[in-house]
Amino acid sequence: KGKDENPVAVSAKRKEMLNLSLEEYKKYRSEVVKGFIKASKILVENHIYNARDLPYSTQLVPMAAILAKLGDKIENIGNKNKLMRWFWCGVFGELYGSANETRYALDLVQVIDWIEKDGIEPKSIYDANFSPSRLHTLRTRNSAAYKGVYALLLNENTRDWLSGTKIDLSTYFAESIDIHHIFPVVWCERNKLPRNDFDCIINKTPLSGPTNKFVSGDAPSKYLERLKKKLNVSEEVFTDILKSHVVNPDFLYSNDFYSFLADRKEQILQRIER
Repeated sequence: KGKDENPVAVSAKRKEMLNLSLEEYKKYRSEVVKGFIKASKILVENHIYNARDLPYSTQLVPMAAILAKLGDKIENIGNKNKLMRWFWCGVFGELYGSANETRYALDLVQVIDWIEKDGIEPKSIYDANFSPSRLHTLRTRNSAAYKGVYALLLNENTRDWLSGTKIDLSTYFAESIDIHHIFPVVWCERNKLPRNDFDCIINKTPLSGPTNKFVSGDAPSKYLERLKKKLNVSEEVFTDILKSHVVNPDFLYSNDFYSFLADRKEQILQRIER
């Protein structure tokens, strides 16, 4: 609104979208396009490299609108940190699954006010809640939080176990990076572990296709020795590569699944909290 204009209510309802005139659409189109492009770049910075791994396509709507409104102000690191806090609260609070129009409108007003004027924290941050037990139920990409954890696991200077190379935008596609089990399914079934335990996100990590094949269905103690021999690196370097996947190598070498599960769950929770 201008100095002498009355405030206009922000709405994201379909009816309001259809009421836009052609002139209004043309006026704001390029700004909105820039907002979506900025959003994609910021997501790549946070290790979300393709649409398949995007937690919520719906959250892109307010994110692009916020970025269109902020313009160059988003280049300020403090402003970007605030935006990403809002983003991750939406992901791990699982807030954008349905009936989002009201939240979109609040986000646009509240996030911009919070960033530009240091106003109160947005409702989407206040509403966000993550239960530790939720990690045990995250098993597929159908969940936004599952894909959120996957992105956080890539934020550790993560290196592939077989090639030793850092997983980033270039290697992600070149080496067919995907999320795979740490304690292999075949081994877990052979040892009669419940699927609900071994198939959750806590027992998964980003690995290349060739690495997953190399791991096969062997016990961790067995495939780690083969990996170390194949890599031909020192014990210290190999340990660092393993730890870049947020694991305690001791539990892998001893094939201690439940100690591994408890330790990694706590480490993932710390990263969500951060």
